Amino acid sequence: MIKRFFLLILVLTTTLVYSQEDTSVKGVVVNASGGTPMESVNIVNLNQVIGTTTNDEGEFELKAQANDTLHFSYLGFKSIRVRVTNDWIKYGASTIELTELALALEEVVINEFKLTGVLEVDILQVPINTNYRYSISGLPTTGYEAGNRSNSVSKVLGAIFNPADFLYKMFGRKPNEMKKLKQMKQDDEIRNLLASRFDREMLTVLLQVDRVDLDEIVRQCNYSASFIQTANDLQILDAISECYEEYKVLSRSRNKGRL
Repeated sequence: MIKRFFLLILVLTTTLVYSQEDTSVKGVVVNASGGTPMESVNIVNLNQVIGTTTNDEGEFELKAQANDTLHFSYLGFKSIRVRVTNDWIKYGASTIELTELALALEEVVINEFKLTGVLEVDILQVPINTNYRYSISGLPTTGYEAGNRSNSVSKVLGAIFNPADFLYKMFGRKPNEMKKLKQMKQDDEIRNLLASRFDREMLTVLLQVDRVDLDEIVRQCNYSASFIQTANDLQILDAISECYEEYKVLSRSRNKGRL
């Protein structure tokens, strides 16, 4: 009886240790139309918030557990999500196919300036940007466009005291998604990935919001329309992260005031 008991403990311990071991998946990403290996495909583990890219042979390896979801994306191709299975971890590499998209360029409107040659008149046609600038972490120290800092705090403060406010809904009701901000900022692969992208796709996937809500978060944090339109995904990540940190500080202050 004692031997059986120790045998059972040994089996359970071995199973627990095995389940806690770091596991990874390997694979090759190819173009579905011709089977050609695809280099520099972006791959992110949405559960663990870590990422990687494929090499020149289309190969990749990424830390993952069973039931994690991997997000594959590449410019001009349809992004897909793939669930990690025990068989994938156990038996090795898998082939992932990406399908090419038909790209449609958005119409670009260029406003024409009718110059008169008179400096005093022409200078009045130049739009004046009244937004302030400050540094966003991980980027050049010259800073990036943002709104008035005090107004930004006021908006976040209003978000806390007004339950119907947009920021309150986003930050207060989705704490788990917002906690991913810190993980995203700490992973070099994801930061490098976001710094080269402007499509907001990875941010919307990781934060579980749509593009409209993502832009609205940044707008409610008092960033200008020009910043929202021109910033890369890493700058947007840093902007939302800073706004969320302000929200948490002010939210704690409010809760202490109620005691």
